[in-house]
Amino acid sequence: QVQLVESGGGLVQAGESLTLSCVASGGRFSAYSMGWYRQAPGKQREFVARIFSGGSTNYDDSVKGRFTISRDNAKNAVYLQMNSLKVEDTAVYYCHTILQNDIWGQGTQVTVSS
Repeated sequence: QVQLVESGGGLVQAGESLTLSCVASGGRFSAYSMGWYRQAPGKQREFVARIFSGGSTNYDDSVKGRFTISRDNAKNAVYLQMNSLKVEDTAVYYCHTILQNDIWGQGTQVTVSS
């Protein structure tokens, strides 16, 4: 059973940076595509970024050029470097992968103040 644990959230001011981490336990991490999603209060969970097993990536347009997803297979970890944060980036950020079913972490809160 694969489990995902996020960390690194916090309170920052607009324009600052933050890096989220997600560590996976169980399974063969290097074979998985890994993603980040976020959910703001009162809104649906939305896609942020994904990195595939081969290292290719894709991003939602709202974060392109500001966020970078990366992975370290030796550490079973995926990261989300977030630069130039905006108030509208405030949300709970979730790590995600899909095997036979969707697997989510517990989420980490990111709050960006103006």
